[in-house]
Amino acid sequence: MKVRKALVTAANPRQRSLPLQMLIDQQGESKSALQIILEEAAGAGVEEFCVVVCPGDESAYAGASGALRDRVRFVAQREPRGYGHAVLCGRDFIGGEAFLHLVGDHLHVAQGATSCARQLIGVAESEDTPVSAVQPTHESLLTAYGTVGGRLVGGDRPLYQIETVLEKPTPTIAEQQLLVPGLRAGYYLCFFGMHVLPADIFEVLEEQGAAAAGRSLGLSPALHALAARRRYLAFNVAGRRYDIGAPYGLLFAQFALTLAGRDRDRVLTQLVELLATRQG
Repeated sequence: MKVRKALVTAANPRQRSLPLQMLIDQQGESKSALQIILEEAAGAGVEEFCVVVCPGDESAYAGASGALRDRVRFVAQREPRGYGHAVLCGRDFIGGEAFLHLVGDHLHVAQGATSCARQLIGVAESEDTPVSAVQPTHESLLTAYGTVGGRLVGGDRPLYQIETVLEKPTPTIAEQQLLVPGLRAGYYLCFFGMHVLPADIFEVLEEQGAAAAGRSLGLSPALHALAARRRYLAFNVAGRRYDIGAPYGLLFAQFALTLAGRDRDRVLTQLVELLATRQG
């Protein structure tokens, strides 16, 4: 499995402005969230990009792509028919290849020198199978994420065989169907906003769309079906995801980028001074 294409979904009408938000990256440069997402993928070896957008947003997104603009194609999701349908819109671009899938409202900050995207692609290529990045997440946040159930298969690596995928389960449903041995109580493996998927995911999405004509098409049911058809893994990436659409999400993402970057000490000093002033 060789991953050289990426598909970014950014067509949710309620979140269409999020990838255009400006932040300061680890090098102290002002960039859009979209540009940061694309650059992480490029640094992991991705050569071509497709961004699925709302109709009319192509120009704004092109302007937010930075130096990678010439390597990005924009595809409009003509109707808001769900997350799975947005992924399906990228089928012609992807062709028959495995691809990195990212969402436009999540930023990722690695714990070490290897980016989250590079970690995930490395596992997918070495295992020659689709892999979704996951992060242990407290049950109070489950209704915001797709969640997987399975078993540890990686030995000393946090690698899991996926058996079940549910979209935004309640804690009660998660306790019944999604417990993963080895995780501490109250925590479940939730999606990270980053997947390496095979081209046959499009066939699954098409089948499910035909069976539920007129209804919104999700991605999690298709991933659940994928797990029943072939070996499909989850990898607990060494890093954290930041949902910039969540309350204070953009703020937390900016802090995370800053604390992982060159201006860490200067910003920490200013934060301490601010806290001291407020307490005084």
